[in-house]
Amino acid sequence: MSITSLISADTDHFELASNHSWWDGDAECTLVMSQPHLDPDLWLEYLRGAEHSYRKHGVEAALDVDEISSGHDTAVFWAALDTTGRVIGGVRAKGPLTGADDSHAVVEWEGQPGLAAVRKMIDDRAPFGILEMKSAFVTDDPARNKGVTRALARSGFHAMAAMDLQFCMATSAPHVLDKWRSSGGVVASIPATPYPDPRYRTKMMWWDRSTFIRHAEPAQVSKIFNEILDMQRSRVAPEGTGSLRDNAL
Repeated sequence: MSITSLISADTDHFELASNHSWWDGDAECTLVMSQPHLDPDLWLEYLRGAEHSYRKHGVEAALDVDEISSGHDTAVFWAALDTTGRVIGGVRAKGPLTGADDSHAVVEWEGQPGLAAVRKMIDDRAPFGILEMKSAFVTDDPARNKGVTRALARSGFHAMAAMDLQFCMATSAPHVLDKWRSSGGVVASIPATPYPDPRYRTKMMWWDRSTFIRHAEPAQVSKIFNEILDMQRSRVAPEGTGSLRDNAL
């Protein structure tokens, strides 16, 4: 299937002509990269899965499905499908952020000592392009959880390459971020915030296209490059994708 990415001079306007999908043998699932208006049924199924997962783990306060269901602030989303077509994981990306006020992180750190540092970290990187990964969930099936998590941990690089952005960020509890660290994410040295409630010590993680290879597991680096090259062959990513390999090495 031929897939084209339509990118205007204004990077806020990013459209895929069609979705992009591939099989991940390690996770034993199909990954689909799409946008809400392209796959509305898949988008709603992903949201239902996220809502169910967040509620099951008692953190539904961190996911306002009514607010995000229109897809107005979602640049791209990913859904992991098992062999029956059931969504067993997913994540979405906001962006590119123009500054700290575009990020949900300022809500999470509101009234906390780390808020000024959160704002500065985002504002300093915004000129280079930032995606914010949100609403991630994976199946609780222990036989599938790790593989799906590792696959989704690479997802930010697909969108960074397609949109030619340098940074990607996420906020979550440390035990969750530890599972995403395999793809080169680095936890920021900012005081944690008790979000969504005092049971949690939410932290911030950053991925940098120019340095991630120093922090990522070799197997994840290989998969990132191969998946992005596959996107490039499918014409998902613009010509500048090659700079990802050059900068990383």
